[in-house]
Amino acid sequence: MGASQGMPVPVQVQIVIFAVIAAIVLFQLYNVLGKKVGRQPEEDARAQPPAPAAPAADGGAQRPGALDAVTLSSIAGLRARDPNFDPVRFLEGARQAHETIVRAYAAGDRETLKPLLTPHVMASFEAGIAAREARGETEEAEFLHPARADLELATAEENRAVAKVRFLAELRNRVKPADATAEEQVEERRVAEVWTFERTLGASDPNWLLARTEPATA
Repeated sequence: MGASQGMPVPVQVQIVIFAVIAAIVLFQLYNVLGKKVGRQPEEDARAQPPAPAAPAADGGAQRPGALDAVTLSSIAGLRARDPNFDPVRFLEGARQAHETIVRAYAAGDRETLKPLLTPHVMASFEAGIAAREARGETEEAEFLHPARADLELATAEENRAVAKVRFLAELRNRVKPADATAEEQVEERRVAEVWTFERTLGASDPNWLLARTEPATA
């Protein structure tokens, strides 16, 4: 008899061999393809700088994101005493009060001024109005653009909430002398001031009163 040929490999053994080969191939593919290669989307997202805060639509009221760390810290202190304090809403109200007070002072409107000012400031404004009236002059103030308002400080002092706002405004003042034949004086000027507002914490009246005005750099 000639040399006997090898026995055929059972089908079950062939399946096992193929399975082992497939596992080896898959393992190698995982080593090559399964690793993260290059920058990943989440890494790109982390690497991107934060988008800058959009400016206020009217350029006047300051957004909370624009406040510096010191001011944000002081707001946190005020909010601990007054959780309802909203810097954006406060600034809008302060800007409206600023325009109303400037117009009312120029017009000598004491009734409008009185509920907006502390007694000390009202006395100072009253003296200025009386002096103008004694000269026989009348005055009108016009805002050429909405005033810019920036919050510089908001804090709690004893039982008072105190906030300082820096205003930058462009005004046109018209002064009419007592002599009707004299020429009207018109002046356009840029005014930078810091106004301090106060109110009593826990009081039923939520309105802020102007407690002080001082010049500031433009």
